Amino acid sequence: MSKFGFTLSATDGKARRGVVTTAHGDFDTPAFMPVGTAATVKAMLPGSVAGTGAQIILGNTYHLMLRPGAERIEKLGGLHKFMNWPGPILTDSGGFQVMSLSELRKMNENGVTFRSHLDGTMVELTPERSMEIQNMLDADITMAFDECTPFPATEDEAATSMRLSMRWAERSRQAFKERPGYGLFGIVQGGVFESLREESAKALTNTGFDGYAIGGLAVGEGQDEMFRVLGLTTPMLPDDRPRYLMGVGKPDDIVGAVLRGVDMFDCVLPTRSGRTGQAFTRRGPLNLRNARHADDPRPLDEDCACPACGGHSRAYLHHLVKSGEILAAMLLTWHNLHYYQDLMRGLRAAIGEGRLEAFTTGFAAAQDAGDIEEL
Repeated sequence: MSKFGFTLSATDGKARRGVVTTAHGDFDTPAFMPVGTAATVKAMLPGSVAGTGAQIILGNTYHLMLRPGAERIEKLGGLHKFMNWPGPILTDSGGFQVMSLSELRKMNENGVTFRSHLDGTMVELTPERSMEIQNMLDADITMAFDECTPFPATEDEAATSMRLSMRWAERSRQAFKERPGYGLFGIVQGGVFESLREESAKALTNTGFDGYAIGGLAVGEGQDEMFRVLGLTTPMLPDDRPRYLMGVGKPDDIVGAVLRGVDMFDCVLPTRSGRTGQAFTRRGPLNLRNARHADDPRPLDEDCACPACGGHSRAYLHHLVKSGEILAAMLLTWHNLHYYQDLMRGLRAAIGEGRLEAFTTGFAAAQDAGDIEEL
């Protein structure tokens, strides 16, 4: 089995094109990972997800440990077999969901004890337990257990949170079971404070990880501030390891982050939007609930090859959305994921051919030229 690794094949400015090698296959970067939180990308079959061009998906420790249980998934052959996804899988460590979804949580040096949002059961999650669960799930990429620093936070609050996460990262590293083709990513924290981001990056690189995530962004700080922090943080990370911006985002967020040296992304936005009547296109976002689409015979995006655009009009999709039909969520999700993968393909090609500036200029111009609708 191949060793887990990252091969950089081209750069254009700070942007990078490469390949990540895992136990369940390779994936090209920059990459967008569709979110399959509970062992499914909502409203999509696994083969349909792959058909959009997605090569890696994301699952979640918190949700899967609560239902159906990591031990059960392991007995059934691991997450790949369980959900019929043969390609690479990254699992979020569960830290963010513990903070955002659970109740009566108590955090100390050891970890977090919380009440399940499903049935009220008290559960403890520690760095060691998170590593154990992700190993049972058979995740190709395991994320270190951390606390997602809230926003806004004072510098002292961000420092305390970050340093706890760095101690947990060290414990995650020690508990992680090394296997060929499997990697562990550390998560840089520190809020919006440059000195804290630098301290966090140094701590993680001294520990040594197979990849480095940038956490604690896209939590309310705004795009300009996110880009500022990204611009400071990515140069602090090793060039020979993939960089992952967690929970991002909108198409223009992704383009801006790629320009600043980020390789991997995930976000619920394309799938969640698909379930609420919203579509992303090359000419900006569309809200299919709007009456303006009721008599429109055009496809969502004339340059898109997805099934929604190939066989259905905006008028029909508007009808499905207004009627509450399940097919609306299916077709719009399929389109949105296809659009995101088209964007990543375009970014990879532009980096490889040294024309990223022209690509991003064209992307912005096309978005600006469209009839922007609030999503």
